[in-house]
Amino acid sequence: MSAQRICAVDELEANQAVKVDIDGVAMAVVKDDSGAVFAIGDTCTHGDISLSEGFVEEDTLECWAHGSKFSLRTGKPLSLPAYDPVPVYQVEIRDGDIYIDPTITVAV
Repeated sequence: MSAQRICAVDELEANQAVKVDIDGVAMAVVKDDSGAVFAIGDTCTHGDISLSEGFVEEDTLECWAHGSKFSLRTGKPLSLPAYDPVPVYQVEIRDGDIYIDPTITVAV
């Protein structure tokens, strides 16, 4: 599978997560204050909660239900109650547009 266009980088608000579904793979896409774009699995590993409905703070995305924070860079949980990481997907920026291939995860 090849990377699919998600949207223009300028269409994302800083520090707001957006839910994207690519071929049945749900992910939360976030642009941070510096303009870096991240894509992580959208489902909290503690419960079946959409992370894109959570809160972005610096380089983390916090689950609104139980407060687990996940690193946008590594997918690792940084606070309880989650123990397991969420996947992190490779993001490519081409001509100001965001492209993601849901079959390519970032190894950390």
